[in-house]
Amino acid sequence: MMEKNPFRVFKIYLSGKMPLMFVLGFASGIPLALTGSTLSAWMVKEGVDIKTIGLFSLVGLPYAFKFLWSPLMDRFVPPFLGRRRGWMIITQLLLIITISAMGFYNPASTPLLIAAMALSLAFFSASQDIVLDAYRTEYLKPEERGAGVGVWIMGYRIAILISGAMALILSDHLSWKMVYLIMGLFMVVGCIATVLAPEPLKINPASESIEPPKSLYEAAVLPFVEFFRRPGALEVLLFIILYKLGDIAAAQMTTPYILGHIGFSGTELGTIYKGFGMAATIAGALIGGAIMSRWSLKKSLLIFGVLQGISTLIFAVLEFTGRQIWALSLVVGTENLCGGMGTAAYTAFLMGLCNKKFTATQYALLSSLMAVGRYVTGAPTGFLADAVGWVMFFVICTALALPGLLLLLRYNKWAVE
Repeated sequence: MMEKNPFRVFKIYLSGKMPLMFVLGFASGIPLALTGSTLSAWMVKEGVDIKTIGLFSLVGLPYAFKFLWSPLMDRFVPPFLGRRRGWMIITQLLLIITISAMGFYNPASTPLLIAAMALSLAFFSASQDIVLDAYRTEYLKPEERGAGVGVWIMGYRIAILISGAMALILSDHLSWKMVYLIMGLFMVVGCIATVLAPEPLKINPASESIEPPKSLYEAAVLPFVEFFRRPGALEVLLFIILYKLGDIAAAQMTTPYILGHIGFSGTELGTIYKGFGMAATIAGALIGGAIMSRWSLKKSLLIFGVLQGISTLIFAVLEFTGRQIWALSLVVGTENLCGGMGTAAYTAFLMGLCNKKFTATQYALLSSLMAVGRYVTGAPTGFLADAVGWVMFFVICTALALPGLLLLLRYNKWAVE
C-alpha cells in the first residue's frame, strides 16, 4: 500500500549507502568514452585515417568477454582490503596509470602503442566493472537494489558526460596530454571511496560467512552447475534475453528514423538525446528505484516492462506530428524515462539471481547474455523496417515485449533473492 504522501517513497535515497553507489557508478563510467568517442575525436584531430579509426572499435571487446576472467576475481583474494575492495583498488590504480599515460603519446605517430594502451584500458575497465557489479550485488539488501541501481546509473551517466563531452571541450583549450591526465584524476574519487567503503562479505573460513571458491575449477564451473540446478533456470535465461528485446530492437533504428525519415538535424537530435534524454534516463532510474522499495520485484518488472513497450510505440507519433521539436522531446523523454525504470528493475533482477559465492562470475555471465541478445536483435532491424514501414516496425517492436512479460507468470517458480 502506497503512502498518502507520494514523495515519501523517495526516502530510500536517504540511506547512507547511496552516496557510495553514486561514486562507484561514476568510477565505472569514466573509462568508457576514453576508449570510444573521445579517443575517436582525438584521432580525427590528429589526422588519423578513417579506416584506422574504425579498427579501433575492436579495443572494446574486453567488455563483451569479461566473463572469461571473472572467475579469477571470485577465486583469489588480494592480501589487502578483502575480496571485493582489493580487486577494486587494483583495477582503479591500473586505470589511473593507463589513462594518464595515454596522453603522453600521439595516435598519429604511435598508433600501435595507443591501440595497445586503449585495449589495456578497456581490459582494466571491464575488470573494474566485474568487481563493482559484484560489490553492488553483495552490499545492497534486496529492497535497496532498485534505488541503488538508480543512483549508480546517475553516477555512470554523469561520468560519461565528463569523459565524453567535457573532455572534448577541454581539448579545444588544453593539450590531449592534459585532458587525459585530468580524466585520470577523476578516477581518484573511486579509489577514495573504495578505501573508505566496508567490505560487503568478510571472507573468514572459521565463521559462517561465505567462503571464496577453493579452486579455479570451482570458480569457473560451479557457477554454471549451481545456476542450472535451480528450478526454471532455462526460463530465467530466456527472460533475460526477452525482457528488453523490443526496447533494444527499436533503439537500433531510432537514429535513422529521426534523422533520415523525419528529417531532424544532427544538432537537434544530439541536443535532445544527450541533454534531455540523459536527464530523463536518470529520472526514470531514480523514480523506478524509489518505487521498487515499496513494490515487489515481480510487480516492478511487469509494470515497468509494460511502460517500456508503450514508450517504444510512442515513436510512431512523429509520423503524425512531423518535424516538431516538442514532439521529439516528448518521444525521447518518454522512451528514456520508461527505459530507465525498466533498467533499474532489470538490473536488480540480475543481482537477485547471483549466488554470493560466485557473484562476480554469475553477474558477468548474465550481463554478457544480455549483451548477446542486444547484438543479435539489432542485426535484422534495418531489413524489418524497410519491409514493413516505420509505423508497423514500432508496433512489432512493442509486441516483442510481450513474450518476456508473459514469462513473468512463471516468476514465483524462479529462485530470485
